[in-house]
Amino acid sequence: MVTTGTGRAFIGSFTSAGGPGLVAASVDAAGALTVLGAVDTLPNPSFLAPAPGGSVLYAVSETGDGAAAAFGIEDRLPRLIGAPVAVGGADPTHLALAGGHVVTANYSSGSVSVLPVRASDCGLDAPVSVLQHEGRGPDPDRQEGPHAHQVKTDPTGRWVLSVDLGTDSVRVCALDGGTGALTVHAETALRPGSGPRHLVFHPAGTHVYVLNELEPTLTVCRWDAGTGTLEPVGRAALLPGGAVGESFGSGVAVAPGGGFVWAANRGQDTISVLAIDGSGEKPALTATVDCGGRWPRDLAVDPGGRRLYVANEHSGDVTWFDIDPRTGMPSRAGSVEVAAASCVVFA
Repeated sequence: MVTTGTGRAFIGSFTSAGGPGLVAASVDAAGALTVLGAVDTLPNPSFLAPAPGGSVLYAVSETGDGAAAAFGIEDRLPRLIGAPVAVGGADPTHLALAGGHVVTANYSSGSVSVLPVRASDCGLDAPVSVLQHEGRGPDPDRQEGPHAHQVKTDPTGRWVLSVDLGTDSVRVCALDGGTGALTVHAETALRPGSGPRHLVFHPAGTHVYVLNELEPTLTVCRWDAGTGTLEPVGRAALLPGGAVGESFGSGVAVAPGGGFVWAANRGQDTISVLAIDGSGEKPALTATVDCGGRWPRDLAVDPGGRRLYVANEHSGDVTWFDIDPRTGMPSRAGSVEVAAASCVVFA
C-alpha cells in the first residue's frame, strides 16, 4: 500500500449518517493520522478486522439486511474482493477471523454467522452456519431478546466468545474449522441488566475484562483455555462516585503489557483509565479523561502500545492520545475529521 507515513490505519464509519465509508489513513512516527481517501462500496462498514499479514481487511455492513465483505489493502485505497455477502442476520456489529472463517455478531437478530474465507483470493462465501442465541434480560427496551454484539477468539484460537447484550451473557463456542459449524460449549451468566457489549483478554490469557453498556462497570472474569471456562470474579467501576448523567460503555482496550485497561463512555464522553494489579483480577479506576469529541463509539491501542485512538461518532473525528507508560494516562495529541466514525484498526 502507498502511504505518506510509517504505518497505516483504517477507519469504519456509518454511511447512513453521512460517513465516507471505509477510510484509509497513514500513520506517521508521532502517531498522527492523515486521511488518504475512502471507498463507499459497502454501506455502514462499522467494524473492521485485518487478516494476519496485512493484505486483506474484513468489514461488516451494519444494515437490516446484514452483510460482510473482504477488501484488498495493498494499494493506496481498499479494493473490494468480490461482492458483499449476506450474513443471514440483521445489523452485524462485529466480526472476527477464526479457523479459516469470518464470524459475525448480528445485533438485531441475536445470532452469530460463520462465513468461509476462500483460499484463492481471501474473499468471502455465503454462511455455512448461523447460531441463533436465545433469552432476554430485565430491561424491556434493550433486552427484549438476544443481541449479539461482539465475537472474539481467545488467544489460543481454540474458542470463539460471543458477547450478548440482550441476554446478559457470554457464550463460549467451538468452531469446526472443516465444516464451519459453531456450537455452544458453555454460557456464562453475568449481572442481570448489565448489558455486556465487548470484551478483551489480558495479554497473559488468564483473565477477561467485559465492558457493560447498560451500567458503567467492567466485569472481571477468569479464563481457562484448557476447559473453555469463563468465571466472573468481580466488577470495577468505570466512573467516579458522584458522576451525574447517563453513560453507555462502548469500546475497551488493554495495554500490551497488561498494566492498564481503557474503556470509552458515551454520554459522559470520557475514557476511563484502570490500573490492573499483578493478579489481573482487580482493575481499579484511577482517572477519567475527556474523549476529545462526542459519543466515543470505539477505541484502539496502536501496535506499539504508545497511543490510544478514539472514534468519536457524533462529533465526526478520530482523536489520538499519547499514553504515559507509568500511569496509563492518555494525553490528547491530535485529531482528524471522519464523519460518523465508528472504529479504528491497524494493518
